[in-house]
Amino acid sequence: MKLDITLFGALPFRRISKTAKRQRRTHLKKTAPTVATCSNCGATLAPHRACTKCGYYKGKKAIKVQKEETK
Repeated sequence: MKLDITLFGALPFRRISKTAKRQRRTHLKKTAPTVATCSNCGATLAPHRACTKCGYYKGKKAIKVQKEETK
C-alpha cells in the first residue's frame, strides 16, 4: 500500500520543543499604552494628540470642543 503524501500537507520534520517555542515568542507580549497629560487641563490622553476635553495641543488652542450637557 502506497501512502499519498499530498494528504498530509506541510508538516514539520521534528517537534519544536517548549523551550525553543518560548524563546522565539519572547517579543510577543502585551505592553501598556503610552499616556500623556494635557498641559492645560491635566487630562490623560495619547501623546502627540490634541486634548479632547479642552482642545489644546502644546499650549495652543487646536480644536473646538463642545461642552457636554449634564442631566
